[in-house]
Amino acid sequence: MTDPETLLPDATPAERAALEWFHCCGRGLSAAEEAEFERWLDADPEHARLFAEFDGTWALLGESRPAEAAARAPAHPRRRVAAALAAVATLAAALAVGYVSWWRPAHYSAETATAIGGLRTLDLPDGSRVTLNTGSLVTTAFSPEVRRVRLDRGEAHFAVAKNPARPFVVDVAGVSVHAVGTAFNIRLDAKSVEVLVTEGRVRVDESVSGRSVTASPESPTADPVLTSGRKLVIALPDAAQPIERPLVAAVAAVAPDEMQRQLAWQERRLDFVAVPLVEIAREFNRYNTRQLLIGDAELATRRFGGSFKSDDPAGFVRMLEENFGIVAAERGNQTVLRPR
Repeated sequence: MTDPETLLPDATPAERAALEWFHCCGRGLSAAEEAEFERWLDADPEHARLFAEFDGTWALLGESRPAEAAARAPAHPRRRVAAALAAVATLAAALAVGYVSWWRPAHYSAETATAIGGLRTLDLPDGSRVTLNTGSLVTTAFSPEVRRVRLDRGEAHFAVAKNPARPFVVDVAGVSVHAVGTAFNIRLDAKSVEVLVTEGRVRVDESVSGRSVTASPESPTADPVLTSGRKLVIALPDAAQPIERPLVAAVAAVAPDEMQRQLAWQERRLDFVAVPLVEIAREFNRYNTRQLLIGDAELATRRFGGSFKSDDPAGFVRMLEENFGIVAAERGNQTVLRPR
């Protein structure tokens, strides 16, 4: 293989590495080289940018073939070297860009997490977008046949790019959510999985048996497809017990204003309408290391509403103290709420 340092004596190490990878892609990569190539691409966004710059070499040559470009070059030795270098770079760029444009989206894999209080948007190579809520983890494993994502914990909203020939599947706690081009929200906690369809249609099946979660012995012909504005809540069995029977699930319609409240987390907001204080505290605790604790059973059932910043439990507590006769006491990393 041609030494990139000889071809590009004034280039940066990253540029030389890019040219070397171009040549390797042109002859084909082994499995080990593919893994190394992926690591190099993921190590620095600059590496991917260099591929794009080499791709631009073709346009600068007016879409000429490398041999044609060299033939039109003047006879001066230094100019012949420059023309040859341009031809080599152009040919390598064409091979590498074609390889990356096919291989990387088809074989993409990654693990993405958010910390407590974190919010992150992940742009996938197929054009889909995943937005992760607080304390969440997704693992992505794309193949040429299927786009597969696993939600290991937390909550995420998926906006799926359409591709009927290559399904998009989200695996979560023993169920699989199938979509083609749609948008939906999945929330996983210790006792349930919630699937809220915000656009289009999805199907939810049990991962092992392949049975539709929405069907049951009582209604085996129930529509297996969830449409926009509907929410599926699946009660999870004890983690220590295998799934030996159909999961218990319920489907309900969600009004547009309620859907906006349930998705308010994407704007770092928590919206409530007449919600028991214990549930409000539970939501704030998902986003903050300082935990709210209700120190009175009757107070826990009192209902409140409003729109609050998810990272500002102190502001919520002040509102309770100033308007509802509630006192707060600090105890370690807890704020204990009691009636005055």
